[in-house]
Amino acid sequence: MKRLVTALAGVGLMLALTPPAVSPAANNNAVTLTPLPDGTQLETFSRLDCHHANGSCDFTVGADRKTGDGVTGFPNDLWSRQSTTIRPSDRLTYLDVHATAQYDRVNKDGGSDEVTTIYMGEGPLEKYQTVGRIDSTSWKTGQPSLDVTVISCTHIQVVYSGVNITSPSTCAQANFS
Repeated sequence: MKRLVTALAGVGLMLALTPPAVSPAANNNAVTLTPLPDGTQLETFSRLDCHHANGSCDFTVGADRKTGDGVTGFPNDLWSRQSTTIRPSDRLTYLDVHATAQYDRVNKDGGSDEVTTIYMGEGPLEKYQTVGRIDSTSWKTGQPSLDVTVISCTHIQVVYSGVNITSPSTCAQANFS
């Protein structure tokens, strides 16, 4: 009996000294549908995937059209401008945003970054997406800031034959976990 108690105590001690498992990422997806005059719907989306290990988030924002047959791209006479604001919940956190779309610009403005992307013409669904990375840094310590919420809000103006519309904002929020 003493051996059993000693063995159980040893297992309990090992469990107490083992750090708890930490979830590798926290993510959030947001989607907004807006009716279009041609009978389709404009779908805008914002996705965040934050990683506790290195204090960074991956983001994807974009748009497409939904028809009765599913998701499709845009007509060949498309011109659109997507604006995305990425900001932290804490003003003492700096978010460094890097976007990878062909026609995007990142404007850094203190606590938030603005990503503007221009899309023209038809193409595959991936053409109408901006993908990038967000690095989080605490102004106080210079280390990754892991106790904040990252907020990504996007809207898009879409213009093609018979359509000129701006979507409402679509916002995703994620914490580091």
